[in-house]
Amino acid sequence: MSRVCELTGKKAMVGNNVSHAMNKTKRKFHANLVKKRFYIPEEDSWITLKVSTSALKTINKIGISAAIKEAKSNGFLK
Repeated sequence: MSRVCELTGKKAMVGNNVSHAMNKTKRKFHANLVKKRFYIPEEDSWITLKVSTSALKTINKIGISAAIKEAKSNGFLK
């Protein structure tokens, strides 16, 4: 399974490590992902999602049902 947020689509970005001598080597900035279980009262079921911590804040604000609906409209969930 890849390191991609299932609700927002966030994934690793590419950048450089820069030393004091200004030598540059490639590195990755990975998304801060957490595997979390959510209860959906409309379906009376639990789902497990790999979400970024910023998506967790969004879920706490608007609710899991609205977040899933938004992710489906953006094409991140089926």
